[in-house]
Amino acid sequence: MLNERVRTARQRTASSTRWLQRQLNDPYVAEAKRRGFRSRAAFKLMQLDDRFHILRPGSRVVDLGAAPGGWTQVAVDRVKALDPRGGKVVGIDILEWEPVPGAVALTRDFLDETAPQMLKDALGGPADVVLSDMAAPTTGHPATDHLRIIHLCEVALDFALQVLAPGGAFVAKVFKGGTERELLDLLKKRFATVRHAKPPASRAESAETYVVAIGFRGVSSAGD
Repeated sequence: MLNERVRTARQRTASSTRWLQRQLNDPYVAEAKRRGFRSRAAFKLMQLDDRFHILRPGSRVVDLGAAPGGWTQVAVDRVKALDPRGGKVVGIDILEWEPVPGAVALTRDFLDETAPQMLKDALGGPADVVLSDMAAPTTGHPATDHLRIIHLCEVALDFALQVLAPGGAFVAKVFKGGTERELLDLLKKRFATVRHAKPPASRAESAETYVVAIGFRGVSSAGD
């Protein structure tokens, strides 16, 4: 077990010191560094995929809120995007981020009206999986933070409904309290299976969890 203490530097706040100490003593941070992952979040996606089997060789994946690229790295590996006949991964984030070998890395605010078409053009066809690890900056007010993350989940789902092939999957970050009833009802209508899951790599004190929707039914001809 790691147990490294951090001295409070003159120009470092107490909260920053606690964050740094937590990072230094986090086994997932150390393992991510050892294995070349850009963030500990890579283990969250691996654990979700180990449980739900959403990333298959040859799959086409969109990663929303991709920076710094941990989820994109996992997706590239699991869909075999580096293989000539493997899958394809397209990631987007508002922050500048380094390209991931085997993936298309876009820098644009997903809420920008031009972003969905950019993703569709880069993907070049329907997606099998839409991932969203997007999160708005927290305010410290639980109700406000919940509404913000639900909004991001809603716009991610709206995009997923446009690009997913029948049988596809949608994974998105939400906060404790799960998804709003209206959103959950829509997910259950459009997907065969809908579950909430908190992977072990998600810190116990964190309010985050994930909604995993599998088996996209497709959009009916009536467009409802």
